[in-house]
Amino acid sequence: MLQQLVNGLILGSVYALLALGYTMVYGIIKLINFAHGDIYMIGAFLGYYLINNLTVIDNMAVRFFVALPIAMAITALLGVVIEFLAYRPLRNSTRIAALITAIGVSFFLEYTMVYFFSANVRPFPQAIETTKFTLGPISVTNIQLLILGISLVLMVALQFIVTKTKMGKAMRAVSVDSDAAQLMGINVDRTISFTFALGSALAGAGGVLIGLYYNSIEPLMGMTPGIKAFVAAVLGGIGIIPGAALGGFVIGILETMATAVGLSDFRDAVVYIVLILILLVRPSGILGKNVKEKV
Repeated sequence: MLQQLVNGLILGSVYALLALGYTMVYGIIKLINFAHGDIYMIGAFLGYYLINNLTVIDNMAVRFFVALPIAMAITALLGVVIEFLAYRPLRNSTRIAALITAIGVSFFLEYTMVYFFSANVRPFPQAIETTKFTLGPISVTNIQLLILGISLVLMVALQFIVTKTKMGKAMRAVSVDSDAAQLMGINVDRTISFTFALGSALAGAGGVLIGLYYNSIEPLMGMTPGIKAFVAAVLGGIGIIPGAALGGFVIGILETMATAVGLSDFRDAVVYIVLILILLVRPSGILGKNVKEKV
């Protein structure tokens, strides 16, 4: 059981990276960006191609550490482009229009990748040689520790950006009241674009890390993790950054525990059951606060 808890923390760290993107975008413009999981998929493909084609670097491990920030930068740019082309024109429209557009962008990204790269599963390059460490009943690999470490560093960096930087303060101001923030001289469009860039970069990093973890990638790989990350964001409290991270770890642990007790075929169902229970019992999430809306 302890082993499954450790595995759940590793998996949950990737879900947390994805969930942070969902929760930041929702906190700023109240949009559920269902294309977010597909940006994670594109991050995985970028990692695949960069590691395979950075032939000027002989050391595969160095290739991985070079590929990771490049993949994050490209997915950040992609997030900004998607926001500018697909979501910005609909900012003052109904929520259902934005939601349908988000689903449309998701399918567009998925099947564009299928068209150009086929739907076949590809083996992700093993850039880092696996080493196992055993401590009593628990076994972990250096790759698992690397994934957890990088995820935690990125989460701490995000928290620093949001709480300590000028752009982070602008993000918080826009999330509270975008009109008032604009009156105070904050460029709302630039702030929203920065939020998409930040969330997409985290998703891209998650894609590279999960490719290294599972050793395989394919164009539809972002659909299920994307939905689970959304569940994690709701579980922790949508719009709350620490809540999204907490929700990611909880979902990862629940999934691995379901496998441990013989429910491996139903581990996805367990996650969705948790979502239903949370919406029934505590709709605002674990760290969320119930806010009364005026009619």
